[in-house]
Amino acid sequence: MEEILLTANTTREMGSSSSRRVRKDGVVPGVLYGLNEKSVPLSVTWPDLRRALTTESGINAIIQLEIDGKKQMTIVKDIQRHPVKRDVMHVDFLRIDPNKNVIVDIPLVMIGEAREVSAADGMVDQNMFSLTVSAPPDRIPTEIEVDISALTVGDAVRVGDLSLPEGVIAEGDPEDPIAVGMITRSTLESIAADEAAVLAAEEGGEGIAFTEDGDSGGQEGGAGGDSEGAAEDG
Repeated sequence: MEEILLTANTTREMGSSSSRRVRKDGVVPGVLYGLNEKSVPLSVTWPDLRRALTTESGINAIIQLEIDGKKQMTIVKDIQRHPVKRDVMHVDFLRIDPNKNVIVDIPLVMIGEAREVSAADGMVDQNMFSLTVSAPPDRIPTEIEVDISALTVGDAVRVGDLSLPEGVIAEGDPEDPIAVGMITRSTLESIAADEAAVLAAEEGGEGIAFTEDGDSGGQEGGAGGDSEGAAEDG
């Protein structure tokens, strides 16, 4: 596993005014906590933090946070962003024990093609986009694949169906649906329209009897009645 080193400064003061000042200098305020140790306010430069979080390990990268010359194994637990500008406003680092599992959220990525769902003019509805797992620090996956190839309409791929890497354990209910095969609203409306058309045709054909020569019995009877009346008048 690649070692990602990030140097942190612990000289900043606590408080919102102090945080605003360091942000102007391209520095991100943060805090280090966990493992029953005291929380430490700190700051890191934005370019260094961005490089640490854009490796193949992604947001769940194990970061060796260097503080006052000492390294501490950490993971980024939370990033707060500006609601409009999306700038990073604050970052939380969690201390981790290399010999104990860590709880992280892993992105879920659908793979394969749900051919039976497509054949039924349906769609695959993805209900979950990340999965909370417990994993050893050196086995945290960057993403988890969700194979939807065998999915059918009315069925679902559930948490318990996933193939997780060795040592990785899913948190939560194994029956939770991740992706569901379903009929779209437009398809349901089309099916309903077709059924209504068939029903209307069946109802419209009731009571009309046809003779052997193809004319309807009702029409023949009507014409015959008119001829007989004309003969009587004559």
